[in-house]
Amino acid sequence: MAQKFENDENVVTETRPEKKLKKPTLYKVLLHNDNYTTREFVVAVLKEIFHKSEADAVQIMLHVHYNGIGVAGVYTYEVAETKVKTVEDAARDNGYPLRLSMEPEEG
Repeated sequence: MAQKFENDENVVTETRPEKKLKKPTLYKVLLHNDNYTTREFVVAVLKEIFHKSEADAVQIMLHVHYNGIGVAGVYTYEVAETKVKTVEDAARDNGYPLRLSMEPEEG
């Protein structure tokens, strides 16, 4: 059964300003070069955990190899943190000292 409401002219409505939603801060996941982790392992991690293509994974791995550091991906804090832990755990399980870090993306 439908309800009927009477129009009450004495009711005042308040208009509130719209709240602007702030975009979450994004974080770069950085791979650090070392002399022990194999290139093949780094490429595999980039493909499997960061979902990079073979070509992109090789390009990132080479950048890290020659420059000492490189960006594996950019994510929200929680996703970046999870990726860092997942990769570091996989590296340790395979006997590699691969190190990752996170830093806020500028801009």
